[in-house]
Amino acid sequence: MAETVQMESPRPRRLPVLAVVGRPNAGKSTLFNRLAGRRKAIVDDLPGVTRDRNYGEAEWYGRRFLLIDTGGFEPDPETELKRHIQQQSRLAIEEADVILYLFDGKAGLNPLDRDAVGLLRPVPKPVFFAVNKIDTQTRESRLYEFYALGLQEIFALSAEHGLGLSELMDRIVNSFPAPSGEEAPEDEDSSAGPMSLAVIGKPNVGKSTLVNRLLGYERSVVDALPGTTRDAVDSPLIWRGQPYTLVDTAGIRRKARIVDRIERYSVVRSLGSVERADMIIHLLDAVEGVTDQDAQILAYACQRGKGVVLAVNKWDLAPQEHKKVKSYAERVYRKLSFLDFAPLVFISARTGHGLGRMMEAVERVAGAYQSRIQTSKLNQALRRLFQAHAPALQQGRQVKFFYATQTGFGPPTFTLFVNSPKGLTPDYQRYLVHQLRAALGLESSPIRLTLRARRDERKKGSRVKRVKGQRDDHESRARTRRGRGIKQ
Repeated sequence: MAETVQMESPRPRRLPVLAVVGRPNAGKSTLFNRLAGRRKAIVDDLPGVTRDRNYGEAEWYGRRFLLIDTGGFEPDPETELKRHIQQQSRLAIEEADVILYLFDGKAGLNPLDRDAVGLLRPVPKPVFFAVNKIDTQTRESRLYEFYALGLQEIFALSAEHGLGLSELMDRIVNSFPAPSGEEAPEDEDSSAGPMSLAVIGKPNVGKSTLVNRLLGYERSVVDALPGTTRDAVDSPLIWRGQPYTLVDTAGIRRKARIVDRIERYSVVRSLGSVERADMIIHLLDAVEGVTDQDAQILAYACQRGKGVVLAVNKWDLAPQEHKKVKSYAERVYRKLSFLDFAPLVFISARTGHGLGRMMEAVERVAGAYQSRIQTSKLNQALRRLFQAHAPALQQGRQVKFFYATQTGFGPPTFTLFVNSPKGLTPDYQRYLVHQLRAALGLESSPIRLTLRARRDERKKGSRVKRVKGQRDDHESRARTRRGRGIKQ
């Protein structure tokens, strides 16, 4: 009987964002690791990416969300610490859907906690307060001193041991915004409508300039005040008759409006834009080249299966010795080896140079990203690849490919049925993906492979025949005994 697979929806749902803030050593990282540690971190295992566990996906009883750990900064003197804590809280307020402030139950109430509570109290979004490190009766008595802050509800928590976590997380998850897109009927073609496109990149790389030039008018600039940019503003864009939606343009600010912003939180805003978009244009600074922050954001986009166009902005300002396109492109792809399929263009958002080529690249990526491949063409290509380069033996057994089918688009997703999925190593899967791009005309799009186990039908059939033959032989001998009068 043929196995059935369902085509996956290409429209991603935006993940709600939970920011965990508090003083250093309050246990934010411990809580982060408990919630997200068993899941793959956003930038955990892609080559060429700085390891950074401050951002990760987490899940609580089926509800996925983006988790931010704002901690790890311990400056000296204390005045700098106070300034940073206030900055942490203010930026977390701006970026998150829900905020969790952790007190240190071991150290007790601190004046910095009072300042943070005063900043968080008027915020027009859900804010939860929890006293961490409450794992003994002695420390439980310390919980009451925090009620002096005038908070209506304080949760007792031990992030290390998980005590009190269920009640807290149940309340937090219930306060998340309703998942976007869940109201759509299951049989509705979710690919209908314009593709969503996000312009992302480091602060001051020229995002607002590019968006304004693409739209043909100045977007209203949003003040950099806590809570003012919670609702994203989407802007329609038509290019050569093809409609797109530029997402989250409210979050793109002019250079002069970016005040006291640390790079960490520009990453968070970019991650939110990536979540909401089908494709991204990632701006690189022609003078600075690829930075760790660029790699971090792009690694996340790659893991989320987004279409990507790399645009080197401010090309008109690049030093003359760097203006060799071929050598510059080689340096970019060397640092972003996991994005070797993404087209690279050189532009100046200020002058408009190269924007036509950039949008042509967007069109190519969009076409490949939404491609539906004929099953026969897919299987012919895969059989050629398996024959040309067979996978290594798995415990002395040859890995056999049976058939494949497309189970998703946006990006193209193919499910392969084999006798031993474990036998297809990550290196071999990368080989398949790389070759499939060329064979199927998907050079500019990410491709996802999923593996499903299926028993070898020929071996299964021979086993059935052998069992049936043994049964027939047994019945024949029984009839012979009965004919000879042998007692059964």
